Amino acid sequence: MQVSDYDYILPPELIAQDPLADRSASRLLVLDKQSGAVSHRIFRDIPAFLAPGDCLVINNTRVLPARLLGVRKDTGASVELLLLKRLEGESHTWESLVKPGKKCRTGAVLSFGDGLLEAEILEVMESGNRRVQFHFQGIFEEILDRLGEMPLPPYITHQLKDKERYQTVYAKYDGSAAAPTAGLHFTRPLLEEIRNKGVSVAEITLHVGLGTFRPVKAEVVEEHQMHSEYYEVSQEAAELINAARKNGGRVIAVGTTSCRTLESAAGADGFLKAGSGWTDIFIYPGYDFKLVDALITNFHLPKSTLVMLVSALAGREHILAAYEEAIRERYRFFSFGDAMLIL
Repeated sequence: MQVSDYDYILPPELIAQDPLADRSASRLLVLDKQSGAVSHRIFRDIPAFLAPGDCLVINNTRVLPARLLGVRKDTGASVELLLLKRLEGESHTWESLVKPGKKCRTGAVLSFGDGLLEAEILEVMESGNRRVQFHFQGIFEEILDRLGEMPLPPYITHQLKDKERYQTVYAKYDGSAAAPTAGLHFTRPLLEEIRNKGVSVAEITLHVGLGTFRPVKAEVVEEHQMHSEYYEVSQEAAELINAARKNGGRVIAVGTTSCRTLESAAGADGFLKAGSGWTDIFIYPGYDFKLVDALITNFHLPKSTLVMLVSALAGREHILAAYEEAIRERYRFFSFGDAMLIL
């Protein structure tokens, strides 16, 4: 399959630059994956498409304010550091992206917040990223929250006024470099309405990496190598999801991150296994879904692995036709944009 088969033309003005004042007021395109039929609703109408016994699966990761602006301690030259992945077994050591990279070699020390936080570059990795160790007094997360900025995708050029608008209302566990954006549409009252309808809500965790924004450089889909991301599935979540499965309910993933976690942790028998690990699962047309029946998602970048994932669930032709319809109807696209429900 050619990557170019998943391209489409998006007018730039349809890229949403700011979140709506009301999370649940986003538009919702509902796509029937069998027929390709679409309908247009508002996101707060989601409960109408859920049934008692279904299980909604949400990703409770929390985005780190992982973008730090500072200076090189020796020269005072400006630098930008982006936290990518906490390295296990090493004290406050992260894989990071540093700009400008050429002058930030092993041994360089970066300073943020007038020395409140310092970062020593321990190694230039094969990928070009840096292994960086932080030095500070106090609690790292509190310092990061004070100094760091949200690592918004490059297509968002507006400054985010409220950091919490790039978090879901159910975000719990720090670790993501990007938000699981399909979940941004939910409010606490909407989740309560869903639970009151007899739909179970299971929480899983996948810490989203910046690789989710990296373009596919291969020309052939099968040659693309996915980035790796850490996930956790609790015993409680596995039991809720498996109960829905056993009782004939649907498993509805909120976002591609939840979908990838479920498909990574599912057994060949179609039931979910509790546990944790790293996944680099690549879902594209031809993939046989083991667990996910339906998906709530945003509209994704042309030629991206996420367009390929939704095409695996609903068919490439149906997805591209739905995207054309969304463009005609002036839907808002990408992270702060509108949503799609694939049933």
